[in-house]
Amino acid sequence: MDMSMHDKLVALDTCAVSDALDSLGLPGAALGLHAVAGERRLAGEAVTVDLIEADSTTTSPRHLCTAAVDASGPDKVIVVAHHGRTHVAGWGGVLSAGAVARGAEGVIVDGAVRDLDEARQFGLTLYAATAVPVTARKRIVERDWNITVEIAGVRVDPGDYVLADGSGVVFIPRDRLDEILSIAETIAAKEARMLARVRAGEPVATVMSANYETMLDREALR
Repeated sequence: MDMSMHDKLVALDTCAVSDALDSLGLPGAALGLHAVAGERRLAGEAVTVDLIEADSTTTSPRHLCTAAVDASGPDKVIVVAHHGRTHVAGWGGVLSAGAVARGAEGVIVDGAVRDLDEARQFGLTLYAATAVPVTARKRIVERDWNITVEIAGVRVDPGDYVLADGSGVVFIPRDRLDEILSIAETIAAKEARMLARVRAGEPVATVMSANYETMLDREALR
């Protein structure tokens, strides 16, 4: 990921990016995910993994997520499609150690994870739905990695961009990045001016006039 683009993305928050996606009629917010380890803002390119439930006929050439971990690095975010499962973990402690060793920006799991104490000890930024102690062994396997996945209803292609912070997780299609960042920057600048007015003592009702309801209209963003 180009560092100037990374700097632009990490300077924004998920709310501004979500608003930009809304203005274009695009999905992007992966609902129900939050930081379970680490507090810093997370931004980078998605390295994707898809997990499925194991049965007597299921085989996998490797333990889940290991290929994605080994392929990760700076400006990369490992994105695991665990399909909302909360009864079994789709990520664990050894994987967390590997992600940190490779220099990955962090990990996002659409479902449950485990070994949170270790993730925190290693300094990994990890977003997920929840934590459980139940192992994936003989329950969950990797279907494939570096493929298109679905995270909380949002399509994510390898190399798409992700931003995560205290408000949640949003995904940005790679081919629309410049457009979406430009709109998000405009929105963030408008809201910064509104905040300055409120802090200066102007009535909130005046600042958040009827214009607030239409500030995402395309005409208002030009």
